[in-house]
Amino acid sequence: MNKSNIPKHIAIIMDGNGRWAKEQGLNRTAGHEKGAKVVRDITMHCSNIGIKYLTLYAFSTENWNRPKLEVQFLMKLLERYFKSELPVYLKNNVKFKAIGDIGKFSNSLQKIIKDTQDKTAHCTGLTQILALNYGSRDEIVRAIQKLNYKNIQINEKNINSALDTADIPDVDLLIRTSGEIRISNFLLWQIAYAEMFFTQTYWPEFNSNELDDILSDFQKRERRFGGV
Repeated sequence: MNKSNIPKHIAIIMDGNGRWAKEQGLNRTAGHEKGAKVVRDITMHCSNIGIKYLTLYAFSTENWNRPKLEVQFLMKLLERYFKSELPVYLKNNVKFKAIGDIGKFSNSLQKIIKDTQDKTAHCTGLTQILALNYGSRDEIVRAIQKLNYKNIQINEKNINSALDTADIPDVDLLIRTSGEIRISNFLLWQIAYAEMFFTQTYWPEFNSNELDDILSDFQKRERRFGGV
């Protein structure tokens, strides 16, 4: 991998926690616990190699349809994650940002998300973006509603400025783990010219070595952005 030619923005659909746990003879929650540890490992690796933006699909607008007990566990896991990761963010100069409609979370979870954003706002290294209660169609609708409310013209530039990712560059590299080959309502606007990689590896087994292999492959691709 050539560290002088790495993508600025990587986005990952972290898929396969439940299937990994089932194959290990464990409850689905064990897969989510292991997956949260991989989030830290991959975030730190991206920070160390010079990636500027890492967006991770943590909880979608459709995930509310999962069993109630699993959703409750995921909410508690998110709270524990932020409490444990804040010192890690600060030590490694990582800025945290949430995208999505977090207003549907509990007051305590909303507070810890906002506090984490505020306390890492001064960091200048990698920006880790977690998509929380996020769906790309929902994001685009909310963006258009913002523009209509302010009576701002609907065009590509203005929609882009009203998205949750307004201050973040478009995705260069999209990765999905677990063998599924679909986008699942994730960053539909922002991946317009992203290179895509789909790996059979479940998220709890994904590691920095595999990411480096994907980055090496990415560097061999010719990105023409509609040109010749």
